[in-house]
Amino acid sequence: MPAAGRGVRAAAGRHGRGDGAVRAGGAAGGDEAGPAGPAAAGGGGDRQPARGAAQGGRRGRRGGGVGGHAGLRGGEDGGGEAGPPVRLRDVPAAHAAVAAPPADRPFPAGADIPALWDWDRDSINLLFGAAVNNDRARLGLPEVDDVRDYVITDRPLLAADPVLSPWREAELQVVQTGAWLLPDDRPLPADLARFLDDGEPPVYVGFGSMPMHQATDLGEVVVEAVRRHGRRMVLSRGWADLESAGDDCFVTGEANHQALFRRSAAVVHHGGAGTTVTAAWAGTPQVVVPQGADQPHWASRVAELGIGAAHDGPAPTVESLADALGTALASKKRAAAIAATIPTDGAATAAQIVLG
Repeated sequence: MPAAGRGVRAAAGRHGRGDGAVRAGGAAGGDEAGPAGPAAAGGGGDRQPARGAAQGGRRGRRGGGVGGHAGLRGGEDGGGEAGPPVRLRDVPAAHAAVAAPPADRPFPAGADIPALWDWDRDSINLLFGAAVNNDRARLGLPEVDDVRDYVITDRPLLAADPVLSPWREAELQVVQTGAWLLPDDRPLPADLARFLDDGEPPVYVGFGSMPMHQATDLGEVVVEAVRRHGRRMVLSRGWADLESAGDDCFVTGEANHQALFRRSAAVVHHGGAGTTVTAAWAGTPQVVVPQGADQPHWASRVAELGIGAAHDGPAPTVESLADALGTALASKKRAAAIAATIPTDGAATAAQIVLG
């Protein structure tokens, strides 16, 4: 948006990501997690917070609606715009009962629960209605009665890479813009850069905000699995609290994933959408250890495209992770070929659509 001459105001919802997620792109906004909250996400990657930041983010998310209101009010117009500012916000959607019904009361395929949708609408109005309408009043705009239907339109933009996740034709009119990537030219920390310079490309291992509770002795498993391939490693501490286990290990907090992945032999991660596309864009093979939500989808796509391996299940052992890493390391040429097909103008495309 700044490149198109518009200011941006970011509204943080209950996830507390509004501030950091767009500030690197020139927007201002409010983050319910506060100064200790999740680090800013830049360039499409899941940027890893240090442990203190991660703990702040967890506390912030428990704040619920209060943080959401603060985020909606917190943003200021960013930069000198040629027209009215564009407001960005995310909307949480959690219909867990539909996605995962009780085992003893399964729902018929395609079934809907009207009462649940009504509850969802009322909850969103309660959480965001006053803040949205106060902001609209300041802009001289009329109130909206249904915040959910106002924000979630019948003209969605699909911010997913068409190579990694092609849209299946449906009646819904969806515009797939591609992933919202921007080049990240921030330098790597000096000590990390020295580690990279001192030897062969390492294997990057990081699980972002996944605490990895299902995995036993994860740190030992990761280190031993990578060592079986004679590789050094960069461990992103994250919420899994990965720690160093020798001179062949470098532990880092938040870092520029675009720069780091380009200098890595493989990327082992949880399968977040941003991390997956950033590794694919870098042309670096990957191992996805999915924990939930959309992560199994990204894992399967990585395997289907031949750009890495999908680990079987959320809890790796030394043997299972070493096997998956072997598959990934053997897919270097394929990963490089796919990288050349990934469009990088998704963010610009989305901005032009929004601006009309």
